[in-house]
Amino acid sequence: MNYGFVKVAAAVPSVKVADCKYNVRQIEQLTAIADGKGVRIIAFPELSITGYTCGDLFQQQLLLDVAEIELMQLLNDTRQLDIIVIVGTPVFLGAEIINAAVVIQHGNILGIVPKTYLPNYKEFYEKRWFTSAVGIPDQTIHFCGQSVMLSSHLLFETSEVTFGIEICEDLWAPIPPSSYLALKGADIIFNLSADNDIIGKHRYLCSLIAQQSARCLAGYVFSSCGFGESTTDVVFGGNGLIYENGTLLARSERFSFEEQLVVSEIDVERIRSERRTNNTFTANKTNVSFEVKKVVAELVPERPLVLTRKFDPCPFVPGGDRLKEHCEEIFSIQTAGLAKRIVHTHSKTVVLGISGGLDSTLALLVCVKTFDKLHLDRHNIITVTMPGFGTTDRTYSNAVSLIHSLGTTLREISIASACYQHFNDIGHDEEVHDVTYENSQARERTQILMDIANQENGMVVGTGDLSELALGWSTYNGDHISMYGVNCSIPKTLVKYLVEWVADYTDSKSKETLKDIINTPISPELIPANENGTIKQKTEDIVGPYELHDFFLYYFIRFGFRPSKIYFLAQQTFSGVYSDGIIRKWLHTFMHRFFTQQFKRSCLPDGPKVGSVNLSPRGDWRMPSDAVSTAWEEDSEV
Repeated sequence: MNYGFVKVAAAVPSVKVADCKYNVRQIEQLTAIADGKGVRIIAFPELSITGYTCGDLFQQQLLLDVAEIELMQLLNDTRQLDIIVIVGTPVFLGAEIINAAVVIQHGNILGIVPKTYLPNYKEFYEKRWFTSAVGIPDQTIHFCGQSVMLSSHLLFETSEVTFGIEICEDLWAPIPPSSYLALKGADIIFNLSADNDIIGKHRYLCSLIAQQSARCLAGYVFSSCGFGESTTDVVFGGNGLIYENGTLLARSERFSFEEQLVVSEIDVERIRSERRTNNTFTANKTNVSFEVKKVVAELVPERPLVLTRKFDPCPFVPGGDRLKEHCEEIFSIQTAGLAKRIVHTHSKTVVLGISGGLDSTLALLVCVKTFDKLHLDRHNIITVTMPGFGTTDRTYSNAVSLIHSLGTTLREISIASACYQHFNDIGHDEEVHDVTYENSQARERTQILMDIANQENGMVVGTGDLSELALGWSTYNGDHISMYGVNCSIPKTLVKYLVEWVADYTDSKSKETLKDIINTPISPELIPANENGTIKQKTEDIVGPYELHDFFLYYFIRFGFRPSKIYFLAQQTFSGVYSDGIIRKWLHTFMHRFFTQQFKRSCLPDGPKVGSVNLSPRGDWRMPSDAVSTAWEEDSEV
């Protein structure tokens, strides 16, 4: 299976101006290499058969004839290859010459796409030689001994993908042809370009391609000419760029003196998933008045997929300098959400349980920031530590130390005697450490928090995170419930980075405590500690590593990927970290728990959405609590 990935390439061959024989040999060599790499579609630069900088030689009949002859040679020499090749060449139509992209496969020309927008710059005066597609009706022409459809409205369809083509300046138009082609079904746009380099232009070009691929929810493959083009007045840097929905996947080396082949895989399944959920994209289809003409390529055998692109093992956590910016924005969203709820409910206090773990720590930090911005006294943040049967000295000490350093109100209420009374009331053996033993502690703690909130004219702030919600790792009507859940959209892998970010901006005492909390194993602490007094019940030993679950969650919810594809991506991403068997085991666990625990998400308290993945039943994730997981669990075992 190829899991929706289509391997594509942007080629930057070396050229000799007006030497069509030489240029075609370079095209053939790169095409053969790309085919050997499993590339399905390869694009070459604008006018790659002749070279872009031929100038008035384009008006020489000899050049036009030789270009056609050498293209016929290319057709013959690539006849046995499955790869689809897109090359640029001048095409002579009676009294007119067009700057065209020619699509070939198995020795046949599938179609010809003329350039729509011709530049009229000082250094590029294409209108001197070429006619725009605007002035040329769609037609069938005789070219290279074949009857071929010529149209700027062509879409090319294979069993894997539908793609369209635009040429260089077309991209720079207010409404590029690719916008219409995408709305008509093109998953990938190929751009054959001759883009010269001047100061600052490359950055703008990359921005333009990123924006267009994002706006079109499409893949975008850009191939521009490089070394060998005339440098009489300008220099061509040789840009090979591959984007997917705004994200750069691969790029060439600029100003290289060597030919280059830029290869990556575009996830067409992901693109189509994005379009299905984007109503704005769908609504814009009505703005396209023309009809496209589809050309169907030959069916080619599927090849084993070897990915060249990489996937981030922590998709919720951006890298580099973006992480600080990301954390600041998330923290601001959390505090703004809580502030509005406090003001609206006229709450005098907020109440939250502090365990010494990451989630409750982040919730407390949000409360402190919110009170500071509202100019409220931190003493009205009532932080309650509720030692139970599994509370360790480390988490207890960290909780108390943090509360004191932040200046919030500390209340300590042991739940032991209340739980013992409850066990006695319901006839439960306190030596049996089962789900009743664990959940009674969580519900006792929630009851305490709710009742204190009633006493103090306050509201209970929830601490549970997105990863726990996905796995249902919470006690129904226990820590599952609050009056506002500030962490409900924060995945576990991101929580520690948020806490660490805050730690860098706080006092030394709080910072010391926060650093230790970050390094504490994740645990609900509902089972008594071991003989050394350390945590015995570690969450990740029970439900699996959170970095895996967050990876599963991201691709399952964000793009609707099937489990077998998620498994394939996880294999590539966590190779050398987790074995295939471990990945498959926890993926099956994720799918099983995600479906069986939906009933907890169906009645979640309010909380702020901070990212593209959220499980609120009121907006982002509407799933019946009794949906059956059979198909997903079976697919996770394939």
